[in-house]
Amino acid sequence: MRWLDALTLCLCLAAAGCTSGASDMMDGVGHPPRFQDTDPQDFAGRTPHRHDVHGIDLSKWNGDVDWTSVRKSGVSFAFMKATEGGDRLDARFHEYWRGARAAGVHYAPYHFFYFCTPADIQADWFIANVPKDAVMLPPVLDAEWNPTSKTCRFRPEPPVVRQEMQRFMDRIEAHYGKRPLIYTTVDFHRENLEGHFQNHLFWVRAVSQHPSEIYPARNWAFWQYTSTGVVPGIDVPTDINVFSGTQKNWNAWVASVSK
Repeated sequence: MRWLDALTLCLCLAAAGCTSGASDMMDGVGHPPRFQDTDPQDFAGRTPHRHDVHGIDLSKWNGDVDWTSVRKSGVSFAFMKATEGGDRLDARFHEYWRGARAAGVHYAPYHFFYFCTPADIQADWFIANVPKDAVMLPPVLDAEWNPTSKTCRFRPEPPVVRQEMQRFMDRIEAHYGKRPLIYTTVDFHRENLEGHFQNHLFWVRAVSQHPSEIYPARNWAFWQYTSTGVVPGIDVPTDINVFSGTQKNWNAWVASVSK
């Protein structure tokens, strides 16, 4: 049913002149940086500051958050870690989503996928810990390798990776009525996701090159461009993201997925 989420965004982007492969709507003159960055990148002139809509992602490691200051600084959305695997709940999740809601920041939870636990167990855990009120924007499946894990460094073959991801997302979509976004990194995408999940919106990490250079055949909806951002209301370095389309595109998409 919620294939309409992706369709709505695609239609919004197409109407604004999106070309396949980059989903980068803002190729005109850049704006001054909205946020400071302790390690800013040039991105060969294709600065994320050309984009209208900015947001953050965070977990318990971001500590106390003054959501009113965050909102006033120009943050429109926040992705926040909810769960990991089949037994971990982020200690700040419920505080964060309620704070974002009170401040008027659009919000969504994400789940860090764990390849040593079956997808159904992970879906059960997410559903048990994430109320529907915490899913304003579509939930996110964070799919990446974790080479520093102390408990699981297992890397299944790509077909198994995709099968487990699909099972988790099918369960989550059936429960919440919203098709999950997929967050991923360059190496994981290259090894497992290229050419797949075309009906899902993607949130990609690209902190040293523009996404069009390292995800050349992927239309992306969100771009995580730094992990060293300075955001008023948060005392530690913070991940900052942009939405691929215009403010008008954003408003239309939010209206379609937050009902």
